[in-house]
Amino acid sequence: MLTGNKSGLPWLYFVGAKGCWIIPMLTLVLLGLVNPPEVTAITIRTGFPQLNGGQTPLWVISEANIDRQYGIDLKTIYIPGGARLTQTIVSGDVDIAMTGGAVINAILSGAELVYVGVAVPTYAFSLYVKPDIKQVPDLRDKILGVVTKGASSDHASIALLRQYKMSQKDLKVLYFSRQQDVLAALDKGIVAAGVLSAPTTLMARRLGYKELVNIGSLKLPYTSTGIAVRWSLIRQNPELVKAFLKAYVAALKVVREKPDVAKRALGRYFGAKDPEIIEEAYRTFAPLFLRIPYVSEEGVRAVLADTDHPKAAAADPKNFFDNRFLKELESTGFVKELYGTR
Repeated sequence: MLTGNKSGLPWLYFVGAKGCWIIPMLTLVLLGLVNPPEVTAITIRTGFPQLNGGQTPLWVISEANIDRQYGIDLKTIYIPGGARLTQTIVSGDVDIAMTGGAVINAILSGAELVYVGVAVPTYAFSLYVKPDIKQVPDLRDKILGVVTKGASSDHASIALLRQYKMSQKDLKVLYFSRQQDVLAALDKGIVAAGVLSAPTTLMARRLGYKELVNIGSLKLPYTSTGIAVRWSLIRQNPELVKAFLKAYVAALKVVREKPDVAKRALGRYFGAKDPEIIEEAYRTFAPLFLRIPYVSEEGVRAVLADTDHPKAAAADPKNFFDNRFLKELESTGFVKELYGTR
């Protein structure tokens, strides 16, 4: 018995006393006579910048082994801060970055990056303050803590202040690498307020701080948890990008329909057994996730409005995203088949 490949299909070549037969491998697999050949999954290194509920679909891919269903082996990497994660994808140390506005700043500076999806299309943050702060204008001349200049937390603060006809010039802003660092600064009195996301929000309430504004509830368009890749990856291996998006869309369905799986993934990545922390993250983010994570022009335009990059004002939002892969998944029936007839 010999094996080979004919017309792109694997086959077995049997030689016997009365001649030889070429039998397609698929036929033997279907008959149960041989085991299917093992397919080596392609590794995708995906970075995420914060331990918050916005990463739930990404973590569910691993938790539910969804990646293997689409021929990939997902490796998730925690790289604190959107700006630092963006530098990592530019350098090629990760293939995909799950992050927000920092990517747009990088593109404005010449980075060959593009969004191919966005899971959370708004600012998924809240403003937490010391008890003496009664309203947003009370922050004038005080210190506000956010995570990473030019990233989502920073942009959320800019958008919020704009609602009150204020800007960051009306106060002082301190930048930190992690949500936990912002909370620690609030607790030590270094800052009067902090822009936080779930589940750090629960920890803040437990320490006696109050939510002054839920910025996410304002439903302002924004590219918060975006799916960013290098253009070179799209050119070299578009099928890999499509396979990741298939897994991600499938994970969004799991988050929506199987809360127990989503919460198990959250617990694993948080390293927490506290059910209230896990519930806080799930409850806050689950309603924000899109069924099909299309990037919107309005969301990108919001980032451009928030950034102080000199090229932002003249930039065309259409140059920052490419929805072709998601459109293909929808037009070919992948999403419909995934969700059935609903």
